[in-house]
Amino acid sequence: MSDIYSNRAMNQKPFLIPEELILYREEIKKSVFITQLNHTPSVAEAKAFIEEVKSQHPAARHNCWGFVAGRPEDSMKWGFSDDGEPTGTAGKPILAQLSGSGVGEITAVVTRYSGGVKLGTGGLVRAYGGGVQQALKLLQTIEKKITTKLLLELDYGFVAIVQGLLIQFDAQEVEADYSQQVKMVVNIEVRHVSDFTQSVINKSGAKVMVTPINGKQ
Repeated sequence: MSDIYSNRAMNQKPFLIPEELILYREEIKKSVFITQLNHTPSVAEAKAFIEEVKSQHPAARHNCWGFVAGRPEDSMKWGFSDDGEPTGTAGKPILAQLSGSGVGEITAVVTRYSGGVKLGTGGLVRAYGGGVQQALKLLQTIEKKITTKLLLELDYGFVAIVQGLLIQFDAQEVEADYSQQVKMVVNIEVRHVSDFTQSVINKSGAKVMVTPINGKQ
């Protein structure tokens, strides 16, 4: 049971995602390696990015890739491919760099234009993994917060109390109807919902109604 609660808490925490596309190019023994990193929030978007890169380099001998398409620790959304390179020399080194970076929702595609000189299995592992490692050093990230929406129904006398709690819990009012009674929709991090709700109840004497609105943003 404790593992369930632990996993639930982990899934509510913010995590880092790529801010923009990164491109890193290097030449190793006449082979050109072009590494691209991009933000891909889902497996489908990761695969779409891979196909996009392949279309950019139709003459390339290999377009090897790896992705972490969800939270950094969610291995159910990992994937990789050697795309014709010897097994274990490209996709796994790429994924190893991504999964160890602490960044989620990220895909790396490494395009290789072969120069005719064989690199050997060790050389390929170093080239593919190293390219991603160098590209990650250039990567700018932003924090992705896991949020949800709540509907608050309250009398005007409690508006100041609620606005104070919104500031305290870093929540935002996204919609409001100020008629006979105030109806307010707020966006708040999932991990703060329980404490926020309890604080609203305590400070209003249970006179403010808090209702979850289905769906995470």
